[in-house]
Amino acid sequence: MFPTHRPRRLRQHPQLRRMVRENLLTTSDLIYPLFAVPGESVAKEVSSMPGVYQLSVDKIVEEAKEVYDLGIPAIILFGIPENKDIEATGAWHDCGIVQKATAAVKAAVPELLVIVDTCLCEYTSHGHCGYLEVGDLMGRVLNDPTLELLKKTAIAQAKAGADIIAPSGMMDGFVQAIRSGLDGAGFEDIPILSYAAKYASAYYGPFRDAADSSPQFGDRRTYQMDPANGREALTEIELDIQEGADMLMVKPALAYMDIIWRVKQASNLPVAAYNVSGEYAMVKAAALNGWIDEERVVLETLTGFKRAGADLILTYHAKDAARWLANQS
Repeated sequence: MFPTHRPRRLRQHPQLRRMVRENLLTTSDLIYPLFAVPGESVAKEVSSMPGVYQLSVDKIVEEAKEVYDLGIPAIILFGIPENKDIEATGAWHDCGIVQKATAAVKAAVPELLVIVDTCLCEYTSHGHCGYLEVGDLMGRVLNDPTLELLKKTAIAQAKAGADIIAPSGMMDGFVQAIRSGLDGAGFEDIPILSYAAKYASAYYGPFRDAADSSPQFGDRRTYQMDPANGREALTEIELDIQEGADMLMVKPALAYMDIIWRVKQASNLPVAAYNVSGEYAMVKAAALNGWIDEERVVLETLTGFKRAGADLILTYHAKDAARWLANQS
């Protein structure tokens, strides 16, 4: 009579496995990051991220069309300005690179959602996410003056046609400041996807290459979260919800699936997971060396984020994943 219970009964046939599958990854879950740079016909591959490029606005538009045709519903834009300064002028100027790319994409592919990263590190000459205290070589950012810059940046991005504002600087009160700025400028219908639990992670290295955003001194540990902390993430998301966040993000994703799960359990808001550059680069490197099956590893990882509670996944694998998922259907 042993064993009475045989879970393998439900694994015997591919169709039966599909019928009882608990989590389903689809292209509707995916958001594709893009990096906008000045110039024309620019497509410069990021050396630490094979298959990822810095793109001029015309190339961003081409990429956006391809993304939309693959069934991916949204992109998120990052910008690398021609010039940087301590005021992060390129972030909030009406002619900033992200604003130009946003307007061009919305004109060419109006149904594609454009999310904009609302942060200052790519635009400041020192590489930090806001105003620094005069003479401070430790990278301590002045919180409240930075909120005013973030508010100006969000309004400029909304004017350019952004569908979703995604503040990522981890300043205290940044959601409330941006919400009040957007509402005061007549953009009360634009949602905020807050980087609510963003950790000071070593997994961001390749992104710093792509976005040219490495700090010139110090680090970001005074404003991004300690990787050892979990309860703190719940405090952060609670504050962001109170301040008016519409969606919440956990970044990175792979080493923080427990945080994704805890955030999902603690909130009724949609939860996004950012499958960051270092996670992408490790998979690409292993795949290029023939050590892993890239398709299976990527889809397993993305499905893991779904299982952990993610409703949305920002990933550099998005285009490949969309193609692989289409071939499975």
